Amino acid sequence: MRHAASTYGTREFLRFPDASLTFSDADTRSDLLAQALTGRGVRPGDRVAVMLDNVPEWPLSWLAILKAGAVAVPVNARYQAADLTHVLTDSGAVLTLTTGAYAAANPGPCLDPALLTADGGVPAHKARPDDVANFQYTSGTTGFPKACMLTHDYWLRTAQITADQAELRDDDVMLIAQPYSYMDPMWATVLCLIGGIPLVVLPRFSASGFWASVREHGASLTYVLGTMPLLMHKQPPRPQDRDNRMRLVLCSGIQPGLHRTFEERWGAPWRELYGSTESGPDLVAAVGAEDTVGTGAMGLAPPGKEVRIDAETGEILVRGRPMMKGYWNHPEATAHAFRDGWYHTGDRGFRDDAGYIHHAGRLKDMVRRGGENISCAEVESVLNQHPAVLATALVPIPDELFGELPKAFVQLRPGHAAEESTAMSVIEHARRNLARFKIPAYVEFVESFSLTPSARIEKRHLLNPERDQRAAPAIAIDKDRS
Repeated sequence: MRHAASTYGTREFLRFPDASLTFSDADTRSDLLAQALTGRGVRPGDRVAVMLDNVPEWPLSWLAILKAGAVAVPVNARYQAADLTHVLTDSGAVLTLTTGAYAAANPGPCLDPALLTADGGVPAHKARPDDVANFQYTSGTTGFPKACMLTHDYWLRTAQITADQAELRDDDVMLIAQPYSYMDPMWATVLCLIGGIPLVVLPRFSASGFWASVREHGASLTYVLGTMPLLMHKQPPRPQDRDNRMRLVLCSGIQPGLHRTFEERWGAPWRELYGSTESGPDLVAAVGAEDTVGTGAMGLAPPGKEVRIDAETGEILVRGRPMMKGYWNHPEATAHAFRDGWYHTGDRGFRDDAGYIHHAGRLKDMVRRGGENISCAEVESVLNQHPAVLATALVPIPDELFGELPKAFVQLRPGHAAEESTAMSVIEHARRNLARFKIPAYVEFVESFSLTPSARIEKRHLLNPERDQRAAPAIAIDKDRS
């Protein structure tokens, strides 16, 4: 940040609907916030949560926390009681930077960063590359979300790899529409610090308004994922679709059958960027890699990374940098993820004759609902707290729009009827405790579950491929599936 402020000064850095900050502005304002935090007792190594919408105070708070030597804990603003309490308790956050709208649901001390005043000098803390910058919570194979410990080096390398892959230019304008609590706006922020270019931050993703925003802001780079491409594709074609400055769309999970259609419709190349919270970018398709269009190829490992497949079609394994330091408070999960010196992604893949790696499904016990990872164990834990529920199993079912939707199989306690009113009572309980995207879209009651020798539910027996998992006796819950 200091280097960018001294190098790019009065160039525009952050552009929000109602605010624009130069590199110097962001440096000065994050300094003041860092002073305010240290003046209120925040010390190096302390965890400070950030629970805000896409407003200027989000990136400013992130930079201020790091300047103070503390560790940022991004919190999804849609979290409810159970998931919010878990993140704040597990991280040991000493403070949450948020607004009044979210403070009521927050069990710990809160401050509004827009109202903080500085008292004291600029923090003298000097970060080292291997210092932890973020506790980035992600849904893993089992259990509640775990915090990936991401270092300053992790963010710098992730941004530099992406900048190199995008062949970053001085006249580029980056646009992002994901919530700032996700990884994407954060590495995009660092990318713009490196390149001295503006970052346009939209309040939220809008399929109907995305390309209008691209035109309005003269954006030339963007990153999308999950359901975003398909939702945009479902919008009616418009004469001005190709009237834009976009020169590159980075995307994770481009649908092969629509890849060329996307490029032709909006007049820009779409290139794969594959990775994870744990490992950053692992595979990239170069701007000029036209041979990947429509093939499903995810590209090649960037400099600093090695990627291999442990069988002809097997698990994708990664090593190199960037890479997380491990999972906070979960040494066994860390050791399991890094078996034999390789990070085990939980994704299956294969390598084609050109050397490109393709995705071939997942091994993890999670649901990928659009761009959201949902820990099955987390949702099951909440559902099991309902007085009518004896046991539950959450599984992914295919969906044309979202890729996957969560379906809950529920075994009831004696005395409770397997009817729609019971299902809705269970779901209302979930809505009070979980973010909306984690709520099951379908519920099906079962008499009992088949168990493994270790007394775990055998989920593979639940999804009979010969029947529609949405049809009776399944009860549809989330009618609009949003």
